[in-house]
Amino acid sequence: MIWSNILIYFVIIPLLVLGGLAFSKSMKAIRTVVVTGATALMVLALYLVVEFLQIRAAGVTDEMVLTGSWVWYAPFNIHLALGVDGISVVMIVLSAFIVFAGVFASWKIDPLPKQYFLWFFLLSTGVFGFFISIDLFTMFMFYEVALIPMYLLIGVWGSGNKNYSAMKLTLMLMGGSAFLMLGLIGIYFHSSANVNELTMNIVEIAQNDAIPHSWQMWLFPAVFVGFGVLGAMFPFHTWSPDGHASAPTAVSMLHAGVLMKLGGYGCFRIAIYLMPFAAHELGWIFLILTGVSVVYGAFSACVQSDLKYINAYSSVSHCGLVLFAILMYNTTAMTGAIMQMLSHGLMTALFFALIGMIYGRTHTRDVRELNGLMRIMPFLSVCYVIAGMASLGLPGLSGFVSEMTIFIGSFQNSDTFHRVFTIVACSSIVVTAVYILRVVGKLLYGKVQDPHHLELTDAVWHERFATIVLIAAVAAIGCFPNFFESIIKDTFTPVVKDKLAAYGMETLSVAYSGDGVENVANAIAEVRSTGAEIILCTGGMSVDPDDNTPGGIKQSGARIVTYGAPVLPGAMFLLGYYDDGTVVMGLPGCVMYAGATIFDLALPRIAAGVKMTRADFAAMGEGGLCLGCKPCHWPICPFGK
Repeated sequence: MIWSNILIYFVIIPLLVLGGLAFSKSMKAIRTVVVTGATALMVLALYLVVEFLQIRAAGVTDEMVLTGSWVWYAPFNIHLALGVDGISVVMIVLSAFIVFAGVFASWKIDPLPKQYFLWFFLLSTGVFGFFISIDLFTMFMFYEVALIPMYLLIGVWGSGNKNYSAMKLTLMLMGGSAFLMLGLIGIYFHSSANVNELTMNIVEIAQNDAIPHSWQMWLFPAVFVGFGVLGAMFPFHTWSPDGHASAPTAVSMLHAGVLMKLGGYGCFRIAIYLMPFAAHELGWIFLILTGVSVVYGAFSACVQSDLKYINAYSSVSHCGLVLFAILMYNTTAMTGAIMQMLSHGLMTALFFALIGMIYGRTHTRDVRELNGLMRIMPFLSVCYVIAGMASLGLPGLSGFVSEMTIFIGSFQNSDTFHRVFTIVACSSIVVTAVYILRVVGKLLYGKVQDPHHLELTDAVWHERFATIVLIAAVAAIGCFPNFFESIIKDTFTPVVKDKLAAYGMETLSVAYSGDGVENVANAIAEVRSTGAEIILCTGGMSVDPDDNTPGGIKQSGARIVTYGAPVLPGAMFLLGYYDDGTVVMGLPGCVMYAGATIFDLALPRIAAGVKMTRADFAAMGEGGLCLGCKPCHWPICPFGK
C-alpha cells in the first residue's frame, strides 16, 4: 500500500495544509495550520534521517531505500516511484528546515495571507515530491509544480519591479524546462535495449546502461542546460538576481535555499548518473561555464548596493560551485557539491530572512543608506555577521567544510585544465571576503545616517526563532561535518556493494579515511584486520604521485601490479597484492556511478581467483573499449607505472 511508505507523507502533509488553509477564516487559524504543517514536515524529516541511518546500519546496500512503486500510466511505464539515498535525505532535511523557518519569517505577511501560504505550500509540495521521486515523469511533474507558484508569489507579494521579475523568471525557467523535457523523452526511448521494456525508473535506466553514446552526446547537454538554468549557470543566470530582489522574504529563502538546488540535484541524479560517457566527453564545456558563474557571480556582488542583489549574485557564485564540483567527476568533489547545496541553502535562507527583517523596519535595502545598525538592532546585526562569516568560509561554519571539500576534490584531477580552473574558482573566496566584509562594515558600523532609524526595534520572537533555527543548522554542519558527509557517502558505497554481491561476495567492513597517506594506510590496515580478501579504496585516484589513495596503498605494503589501464571510464584503476594474497584495488570515482568500468571488467576474474597481470589489463583495451586518447597506443598505456 502506498500509505505504508513514509516518503509519500512529504507530499501529503503540504496537501493537507492546503486543505486546512481553505477552511481557515482567521489569521490565528491560518498560522495554526501552517505552523502545524511545517512542524510536521520538520519532525518527519528528522525521523527519516534516523530511519535511513538504521537501514544502512542494518547492512542494507540497496542503492535506493524506502522504495515503492505504483502504476500511473502503464502504456509508457510511468509510475509513482519513490525512493531515497543519502543525497535525497540531505535535500529533504534542508527543505524542511527552510519551510519551517520561512513560515515564521512570513508571520505578518500582508495582503492575502491565506492565498500566500496556499501558493507557498504548493511550491513546497513540488520540492519534496521532486526529491523523493525516482521516476523521470514523476520528477518532472513535481519539478513543474515547484516552478509555477513562483510567478504569483513574486508578482502579487513581491516588491520593486515585481511584474517584470516574475515574468522573466517564469519565461527563462520554462525555457529550461523545454530543454529538460526533450532530454527526458530521449532518455526514455533509449532506456532499454528492448523496446518492450522501456522504463522511466532512473535506477533501472542506470542498470540497463543502454543509452547509446551517440545519443548521450545530444541528450546530456539538453538535460544539463535544462537543470542548469534553475541552477543559475552562466549565461542562463539573469533571471535569478531580479527574481530574488523582487520576491517576498520567505519566497527568497525557499527560492535560493531549495528551489535552485533542484538544478544541481537534477544535474547529478539524471545528467551525470544516467549519461556518464557524455559527461566525460562534454563535461569540459560546462566546466568552463560553471567556472565563469563562480567568478562572475562573486565580482558582480562586489558592485551591487542593494542587499538582495548582493546576496542574489553571491548565490550565482555559490550555486556555480555546486555544478563545478559535480563536473569534476570524482567522489570527493561530488561529496563537496552536495555539502555545498546543504550549506548554501541554509546560509542564503538566513541571509534573505535577515535582509527581509531589516527592510521591514528601514524600508530600504540600499547599503549606502544603512549605517550603524549594530547599536539599533544588535540581535539582527550579530546574526548578519554570522551569516557573512559562513558565506566567506570561516572554519566552524558550514561554508568552510563544503568549499574545502570541493577544492580538494577538484584539485585531485591531475591534468592542467582541471587544476587551472580549480585555482580560478578558488579565487572567488577572496572576492567573497571583499564584498561580505564591505557590507558588514558599512551596514552595521559607523554613524547612523537616518535619525528615524534610531527609533527602530530589534527582532521579535518569531523572527528570532527563525534565525536561530537556521544558525544552529549552519553551525552544526561546520562543527560536525563527518555526520553529514557519512550520510552522503553512503550514497556511493551501496553501488560497489551491489557489484560485489553480484559475484557472491560479502562486504565485511567500510572505513572512511581522513586526508593524508598515513590515514589511508591506517584505514586499509583496519579493514585488513577483519579478514577481508579484497580491499577497495576510492577517492583521490590519479597519476599524481602525491595523491593520498595510491600513496596509502603503497605505504600499506601492497605490491602494485598496474596503475592505469587503457580502458575508460576507470582508467586510473590500481591493482595490488599483499604477501598473504589479499587483493587491493584503487577505484576512480566513476566506478560509483558509471554502468560499466574497468572495475566491472576485472572484478569477475579477481572474484574467481585469477591473479591478473599488467598484460591482462592492457589486453582489455581491445575491442573498442579504449576511447582512443592520443597518448594511449594499445596495448601500452603510458599512464601505467
